[in-house]
Amino acid sequence: MGRAVKRSPDGGDARRERWRAHREARREEFVDATIRALTKHGPEVGMDEIAAEAGVTKPVLYRHFADKSDLYLAVGQRGTDLLMNRLKPALVDEGTPYERIYRAVDSYLATIEEFPELYHFVVRRSFTDKPVETDIATEDKRIIANTLARLLGDYLRAFDMDSGGAEPWAHAAVGMVQSAGDWWLERQSMTRQSLSDYLTKIIWFAVDGLLRSGGITIDPQVPLSLQPNPPLRLVQPKTPEETGDDRRARG
Repeated sequence: MGRAVKRSPDGGDARRERWRAHREARREEFVDATIRALTKHGPEVGMDEIAAEAGVTKPVLYRHFADKSDLYLAVGQRGTDLLMNRLKPALVDEGTPYERIYRAVDSYLATIEEFPELYHFVVRRSFTDKPVETDIATEDKRIIANTLARLLGDYLRAFDMDSGGAEPWAHAAVGMVQSAGDWWLERQSMTRQSLSDYLTKIIWFAVDGLLRSGGITIDPQVPLSLQPNPPLRLVQPKTPEETGDDRRARG
């Protein structure tokens, strides 16, 4: 008779964890392959081209993604992480008001300039084979705008000014930069640095006008920081239930 094999009570869990980690690693590899295929074939890339870039067959690809929409969301999340990792230091690092605005604007434009196919892939959503609940481009804009609203609200309150307009002001500024970026990617009629400078001036003049309405004048070329300076985090969009009727910027 065979000898009974004692199994560790944690053996099954350990195997499941290793399998889960393996699947996650494979999904990341396929996302990498999708971005490479996007660079070669543009935002209308197909699953055949992605599978070929990954060195697998389509059935293997579908073992790790339920459908094209699932892969689209995974690629979109990668794009979001890429953008936020570049944008957060631009907002957090110290500097003059003008420098901080310029860094944030230029970081966004530099990212879509470096990855135009990825940007168009996410924005156009033509790759998905069924409706997806998450509009990645809109969610990115909300995260950036909510983060900017928090920062702007902190400064307004530091100057004893009403911070109620920080949220719509931030969404307007982010929407302007996004729209200008869309136009610029299509036209390429000026350098990125020139566009960043134009947009920075527009945003600064709006900030300056807002401060002057409260009797405050600051030099855009002199560093300005809050004391104590609160840590900045990326602010995820609130659901309607969380927001309620109070749409004022929150600190």
